[in-house]
Amino acid sequence: MLPRFGIVGSGPAGFYTAKYLLKEVPNCRIDIYDRLPHPYGLVRTGVAPDHPEVKNVTHDFDKVATDERCRFIGNVHVGRDITVPEMRSMYSALVFSCGASEDRRLGIPGEDLKGVHSARSFVNWYNGHAEYAEREFGLDQTDTAVIIGQGNVAIDCARILSKTVDELRHTDIAEHALEALSKSTIKRVHVVGRRGPVQAAFTMKELREVTKLDVCEAVVSQEDMFNGFTAASEEEIKEERARKRIYELLKTVADKAPNTQASRHLYIRFLLNPLCFVATSDDPTKLSVAQFEKTRLEGLPGDQRAVGTGVIEEISCGLVLRSIGYRSLPIPDLPFDVRRAVIPNVQGRVVNAGEHIPGVYCVGWLKRGPSGIIGTNITDAQDTVASLVEDLQAGKVEIKAQHTGFEEASKLLSARKSLWVSFEEWLKISREEEARGAVLGKPRSKITRIDEMLKVAHG
Repeated sequence: MLPRFGIVGSGPAGFYTAKYLLKEVPNCRIDIYDRLPHPYGLVRTGVAPDHPEVKNVTHDFDKVATDERCRFIGNVHVGRDITVPEMRSMYSALVFSCGASEDRRLGIPGEDLKGVHSARSFVNWYNGHAEYAEREFGLDQTDTAVIIGQGNVAIDCARILSKTVDELRHTDIAEHALEALSKSTIKRVHVVGRRGPVQAAFTMKELREVTKLDVCEAVVSQEDMFNGFTAASEEEIKEERARKRIYELLKTVADKAPNTQASRHLYIRFLLNPLCFVATSDDPTKLSVAQFEKTRLEGLPGDQRAVGTGVIEEISCGLVLRSIGYRSLPIPDLPFDVRRAVIPNVQGRVVNAGEHIPGVYCVGWLKRGPSGIIGTNITDAQDTVASLVEDLQAGKVEIKAQHTGFEEASKLLSARKSLWVSFEEWLKISREEEARGAVLGKPRSKITRIDEMLKVAHG
């Protein structure tokens, strides 16, 4: 009998888990499930379209998916189309790598006004995620956007809003997004953080990109730089070379003469804490103003916090994107830590009331929270795989005759009229997207409707 493993989620964490399981347990069989018809998770729907080099990691994933010991099963929603208890009866072990599909909220008044969105939904929209293709962001109804948060996702959103259509036309950005951006009237984008320039979370690469856009001028306030550079901040950059380089580039931008020829401006703002969003006077449901309280930094190096000063600043805007982190969602029949928004686990072993649930594991954001880059999932997957292999060798992971994996799951899914997508069928979708893209002079033109993907896959 062969050990059969089911992996739920086909993003980087799921594929890296499969890769290392194939290496450590050569005689195993693996089924990788995803609720969407396509694999790759955030590599497809989260990586910015003007960063194609980051997506090259899919070549590594394709080698896993085409290994004769591995199978991809798309368009199957675990917890809806098939339950966790049902799957546990079919597999020696399950590994959950579903990522984080909800965003953190600010919890301030006005957050539900029209015009206030999560950065996650905007990213999914311009990347052609099927569940977000119909979203509208009113890009042609305002001249100012505010992005709250200063990680790489915030900078990605700011860059997409600030680039010209010609700069994006030959990327794999979704066609509906390109059309909306072509009509955009946004001229000013503010990327706002509560703390100072040394605490900003974006990387040097991301920052450097937005200082070199064609028609958009990056602007940093000298006042923000001065007020945000405390003695503790100075100590922080002494310890981190990368932080120091980012600070120096921000200072260079702040000190340079303004470009009067720029038609768009991207303001990187510090020391502003969001208080509320205010509606227009003629429509109580529509965003008009983002209100902030200016802050100052207090605390020791590495532990500085933003403290309110009582001084209020308002930014008139028609679009706000909150980019303050993602959250995982509970999976039916599995324990969930609501506060941390992760599955409780010890080195990837899923635990309930402190006891490991036999044969159930987790990896990626569902395991550690939404942090790190694509490569972070390599060591994370190795950690979970090490736990699973250790349990397998200790006899804690059972291998039974009834563990037939997708052989049994396919019967159940067929009886429920569920239409799944194999990796070969995904490749048909991919080839169709590439063909459509070739006509438009781009790598691919993504299909953004699930029913159309299924038609291509099964046609």
